[in-house]
Amino acid sequence: MTLSSKIAYNTIIQLVGKIISTVLGLISLAMMTRYLGQAGFGSYTTIITFVSFFAIIADLGLTLVTVQMISQPNVKENKILNNLFGLRLISIIIFLGLAPIIAFLAPYPTLVKTGIIIADLSFIFPALSQVIIGLFQKKLRMDKAVIAETASRILLVFGIIVAIKMGSGLNGILWATVISAAINFGLAYILATGYIILKPAFDFKVWREIMSHSWPLAITIVLNLLYLKTDTLVLSFIKSPGEVGLYGAAYRIIDVLTTLPFMFAGIILPILTASWFELKKEYFNLVLQKSFDLMAIFSIPIIAGTLVLARPLIILVAGQDFEGSGLILKILIFALAAIFLGCMFAHAVIAINRQRKMIGAYIFVSLTSVILYLILIPLFSYYGAAAVTIYSELAIALFSAYVVWQYTKFIPKFKIVAKTIIASGVMWLVLYFIPQSFYYNWAGLIISASLAVIVYFFSLYLIKGITKNDLLILLNKKL
Repeated sequence: MTLSSKIAYNTIIQLVGKIISTVLGLISLAMMTRYLGQAGFGSYTTIITFVSFFAIIADLGLTLVTVQMISQPNVKENKILNNLFGLRLISIIIFLGLAPIIAFLAPYPTLVKTGIIIADLSFIFPALSQVIIGLFQKKLRMDKAVIAETASRILLVFGIIVAIKMGSGLNGILWATVISAAINFGLAYILATGYIILKPAFDFKVWREIMSHSWPLAITIVLNLLYLKTDTLVLSFIKSPGEVGLYGAAYRIIDVLTTLPFMFAGIILPILTASWFELKKEYFNLVLQKSFDLMAIFSIPIIAGTLVLARPLIILVAGQDFEGSGLILKILIFALAAIFLGCMFAHAVIAINRQRKMIGAYIFVSLTSVILYLILIPLFSYYGAAAVTIYSELAIALFSAYVVWQYTKFIPKFKIVAKTIIASGVMWLVLYFIPQSFYYNWAGLIISASLAVIVYFFSLYLIKGITKNDLLILLNKKL
């Protein structure tokens, strides 16, 4: 299979997988919000956010370094992967072990502290899985990752149903996430055996080499946490669980949508890394431009559609009790463009091995974001949190673009972005003039969204914002 065919296959299979996992994720969200209510879902959001803080620190930048290091020419793949696995295992034990201890000292109720102990277990398996995912990305066999993820999502839905039927409350749902995560890792490990029998290795010389690549990422990840997770943590300390629940429901929709750019960036990162190390600057810039265009083509219409459909979407997914999340989602959705477009530049920074150049940017954005959270959340609650999220994502996207420009002189062209805005405007008008009552049932919402997609892509095609050549050029290794 040619490189272009492999990329096309991986892109399609991941899109299909993400569609399935998104649907299953929304089903899980719908069941949890209706069962737990605002306050209960607020406690769930607090628990997951608290533990994820430690899980992300435990990453130490190893997730992205995995793809970068094994994509370089003449690399000893098995040796690096096994040592990455060993280093990851130690970091998980250390950092996730701290979560229950610090939770015990935090001013949380017993329900939340118990939930943190359970949820801590569920984060062990995704952390180990990331090394395997890096291997699948490099081999362009993300279909294996899709199989593992889809199976675990199905099991999670089933587990939540069992927890609800048994009346086991929040803890029952958290145990379902633990089992689901374990299944995901187990399947991924089995599917990777065709390439490697993964086992932890403890070659400290290799560990030093890995850390020499990952330490800038580790620092930026910690700083990244300050502006990504502080909003929910501050809300959980000074506002009610119900307010945290409203914010968490809206943020969960954003989390679902942002899997798309990171999925695509995961496919493109090995290509960018290889082309940069092989001094194919023209191809590097072409792939980055087409990736930038593709992110604009998908993100801008999502923003336009959400401005019309946010309230009915939230009510249909989370239930009437979460109606207030609709306006929060309308604000948060503006961060999506920065996440989509910034994601490509952030991965390009890694491809050219300039991670340490982003440290200063992350320090600035993190400190200013935390200050703004502490000022705006007490005054404006979740609206203040959403506004700062937009600021932080946009700032990091611009800093990443600047670092890429410094070393590659790449400046994105905005022709496709402009045409995407025009086509999205046409789509928005169509949605705006459909009677609002039509959106408040699943059939009406799906029909409206489908019509919007058709109108958008047809409009984009008419103004030549997308052509057959644009769809194929990213997959042509000769260009």
